[in-house]
Formats: sequence, C-alpha cells, structure tokens
Amino acid sequence: MSQLFYLNECSSTNDEISKFLLYENSDFVAVYTFNQTKGRGQYGNTWSSTAEKNLAYTLAVKAENFTASDVMFNYYTAIVISDFLANLAENPVKIKWPNDIILKNKKIVGILIEKKKINHQNYFIIGAGFNILQETFGEISNASSLLTLTGKSFDLHEFALQLNIFLTENLKFFPSGQEILNLFNKNLFRKDEISVFEKGKKRQNGIIRKADEKGELWIELEDDGLQSFYHKEIKLLY
Repeated sequence: MSQLFYLNECSSTNDEISKFLLYENSDFVAVYTFNQTKGRGQYGNTWSSTAEKNLAYTLAVKAENFTASDVMFNYYTAIVISDFLANLAENPVKIKWPNDIILKNKKIVGILIEKKKINHQNYFIIGAGFNILQETFGEISNASSLLTLTGKSFDLHEFALQLNIFLTENLKFFPSGQEILNLFNKNLFRKDEISVFEKGKKRQNGIIRKADEKGELWIELEDDGLQSFYHKEIKLLY
C-alpha cells in the first residue's frame, strides 16, 4: 500500500517525511511540495528550486523489504527514475554518477537517498528534486528543465502522482544485483567517452569505464591510468 501527501510549503521533504512515518504503516509513504525552502543534496550540498515551478519529492520505503545492498538500492532507484523521465521526455536519459539524472547533457534531477530509523523501523528515504517548469537557471549552466528541453508543459500534481505510482510499482520487484549493475552502467553518463576531469587541482582527460558494486567509479585517466574513485574524490567537468 502507498500513501502520498501534498505540502503547500516545507523546508525539506526529506525531513518532513519523518512526521508522516510516526502514524502511517504503509510500505511506501511519500510527500511532495512545489515550494521547498531548504533542500539538501548529496554529501551536504544544497539544492535550491524556484517555487511552483519544480517538484521536491520524498518516498520512504521500508528497508526490511530489500535484501540488496545500499549501493544497489541507490543504483536501482536512479534507474527507475531515469526510466520514468525517458518515457515522459521521449528521449534517452542518462545517470551521472552517483546521483544526477541527465537529459540532453543537462541535469534535470538530483537524488539524495538516506537510511534512517524512525519509530523503530528502518527506512530508505528517497529524496529527489525535479526541474520541470523552470526556464532560467542563472549561473548553473549544467542544469535545465523538462519544459526547456522538451517544449512540453506538465501539470505538477499529475506529475507527482504518476511518479509516485511508477516508483512504488517498480520498487516492489527488485532485479538481481548483476542486472542492476548492468542497467546502471548501460545508462551511465559519458561512459566510454573522452571527458575532462579535475582531480585535486589538476585537470586531465579520462574515460569513464564503469561503476562498481561498491559505489565506486572506474576512470581511465590520461596521466594516472585506470583508478577507482568515491564521490567528491574526482569531478567530471564534461
């Protein structure tokens, strides 16, 4: 069973979800808003959004229903969200390791997944910010929205409802770890393409080869050879 709640405004849907989990006992509980004032990104980054133009969405999933590792859960969530968006956009959608969704080389979604114990129950808390109707992004040159990239306008409430249905249905059936790994790497942004990376303060060319089961990204660097990295240890500059 799934529950979906709308908030007119909140600081962070990932924080607000805790209140709903005190009373709800569903396998899936979700909250969403179009006006999030203090969104969080992965590893302490902030995520800002124009009010009434975009969607901040959080889904809480009971961790006991999943035997996969946290990394595989993160990978599969990104795969499901990218599939949902590819259907809407009618265009290929890629996953930029570890947690961004890319359409036409622009970031349209950022994902933050946390594991929390609430009311004596362990949950995966899936938070995602979707750029939907925003048309200008200021200095964020690598971000865009579904509207600007596809020319399609979306009803935000209907978008949230369909996203929630798609996610909860797909998270009921988990593929094997190897299948998830294969799908994630198939959709990995700039895989097997020459890209520019920043490691420390040094820039060099390299080629993304794969993401592995530990959550590391393997890159063949021009100067340093094949190496694996955790997030924040290296930056893809495109």
